[in-house]
Amino acid sequence: MINKKILITGVAGFIGFNLAKKLLKNKSIVYGIDNLDPYYSVKLKKKRVQILKNYKNFYFEKINFKKKKKILNYFKNKKFFCVIHFGAQVGVRYSLKNPGKYIETNFVGFINIIENSINNGVKKIIYASSSSIYGDQKEFPLNEKMKTDPKNIYARTKKLNEEIANDISKKNNISIIGLRLFTVYGEWGRPDMFIMKFLNAIFNKNPMILFNRGNHLRDFTYIDDVTEIIKKLIFKINKKKHLIFNICSNKPIHLKNIINKIYKFSKQLPKIKKTSFQKADVFKTHGNNSKIKKFLNYNNFTNIDDGLKNTLKWYIKNKIWKY
Repeated sequence: MINKKILITGVAGFIGFNLAKKLLKNKSIVYGIDNLDPYYSVKLKKKRVQILKNYKNFYFEKINFKKKKKILNYFKNKKFFCVIHFGAQVGVRYSLKNPGKYIETNFVGFINIIENSINNGVKKIIYASSSSIYGDQKEFPLNEKMKTDPKNIYARTKKLNEEIANDISKKNNISIIGLRLFTVYGEWGRPDMFIMKFLNAIFNKNPMILFNRGNHLRDFTYIDDVTEIIKKLIFKINKKKHLIFNICSNKPIHLKNIINKIYKFSKQLPKIKKTSFQKADVFKTHGNNSKIKKFLNYNNFTNIDDGLKNTLKWYIKNKIWKY
């Protein structure tokens, strides 16, 4: 199974890159596509791709996967075993200003990848959904059977992806797995997410804006746990055609506690500006991870202290604040 061809869309992104690196170390043949969208640092994305190109079994092409004809031509004769679709327009707050981009990328692009996977004999698709589709809930931890209530365009496109995948899986001989990801953090992380923003504020000596005065709880999930779970899912045989899993630590933590931990490990804090609640945000995320743990017999979730130490060590070593 190791020598099967695997395609990762959004391979220059945070999770796509880390997953590709793990699979390449495992001697898998990895193809990666990305359009290097400037939503955040293109320099950072190019650095990730440069690292992956050091592996002989990696093949990269710059492609916008919402371009139907280009994706059609790209899939021809590749004979991918599995497609990991992580290419998407991310960002909850950004969706308030640019809703059209989410429809084009997260809906049209998703359809392109699904259709071409089916037409070219792909056996399995794993795609990124999001914990944001739950919206604001009162009962925790959140489990996969609960009714979802997305409160922004980003979350709605992710819910729509799940519905499309469910319908398509009933009519085609293909295994499809959706991952409801909860606040992934770690090495090579996205600079628009809390932990990386906080570190950038420290080392660039910029103020850090805390929405809702930092009174949020988040189910932080370490990147290496996420990529290990996905690696196991790729080669796991499953009978059901469409599966949904929460990917989370099941241990929510207050943002103020995260700040205290970063200070403990770095001995530095930025200037903090507290502001009001942002209407696209949810107050709390806390996922139940018992389904994925049982399915894969996976229980080794990384402690938040260890994850933060690893992230800080990597950040300083690679001078990431310069990207």
